[in-house]
Amino acid sequence: MNGENADQGEIGKFDRDASAWWDPEGPFAPLHAITPLRLDHIESRIGSLAGLSVVDVGCGGGLLSEPMAARGARVTGIDLAPETLETARLHAHGTGLSIDYREIAAEALAAEAAGRFDVVTCMELLEHVPDPAAVVEACSTLVRPGGAVFFSTINRNARAWLLAVVGAERVLRLLPAGTHDARAFIRPAELARWARRSGLEMNNLTGLHYNPLTRHYFLTDDTRVNYLAHCTRTNP
Repeated sequence: MNGENADQGEIGKFDRDASAWWDPEGPFAPLHAITPLRLDHIESRIGSLAGLSVVDVGCGGGLLSEPMAARGARVTGIDLAPETLETARLHAHGTGLSIDYREIAAEALAAEAAGRFDVVTCMELLEHVPDPAAVVEACSTLVRPGGAVFFSTINRNARAWLLAVVGAERVLRLLPAGTHDARAFIRPAELARWARRSGLEMNNLTGLHYNPLTRHYFLTDDTRVNYLAHCTRTNP
C-alpha cells in the first residue's frame, strides 16, 4: 500500500464510523442522499455505465461503487481506510454484487493500471488529501484516452465555508463536526489547471446544493459551494 499522499487523521476519521456507512440516517446520510444525483449525472454525461470498466477512487464504504455495479459497470473501488473497505466488501457480498475493493492509493494503482479504465470517479476525496493535484494526475493516468473522469469537491470561498462547514456541520448537523477543513477546499480554476496539466479537458461543471427547508439536494449551475466536474482524457 502506498499511503504517502494521505492524511492518517482523515483516514481515522472515516474509519471510526466504518460500521455506519450504510445507515441512511447516520453520519454519511448526505452521501446517501446525493448518490442518485451523482449517478444520474454521470450517465447523463457519458451514457449508460453498462459494460464499462470503472474505478472509484476514494470509494469509502461503496455508496457509489455499488449502484454503478448494479447498472452493469465492472467496478474497482480503492481507498486507504481498511475498516471502511471491509464494510464495503461485506455489504457488496450481501447484495451479490461483484466489486473489486482494494486498499491502495490512486498513485500506486496508476503505476500498475495506466489507461485501464473507461471511467474514473473521485468523489469527495480531493479536499481530504495533502496533495490533490497528484490525485488528479493519477486519475488521468488511470483512464483510457477519450475516457471520462468525474470529480466532486467543494469550492473555496466565504460562502462555501458558511454553508459547508458552519451550516452543514455546526447548525444543521448534516455531517459530524470537523468533517471538513475549509482551507483544503478547491476552487474550480485550480482543479481545471491541475486537470489540464495532467492531460484532462474539463467539459462541464455542475453545482450541487441543499435546501434546508425541503431537505432535498439538487443539481444547479451555481458552483459556488459543492460542485461536480466532468473531464475527458485528451492525450494518448
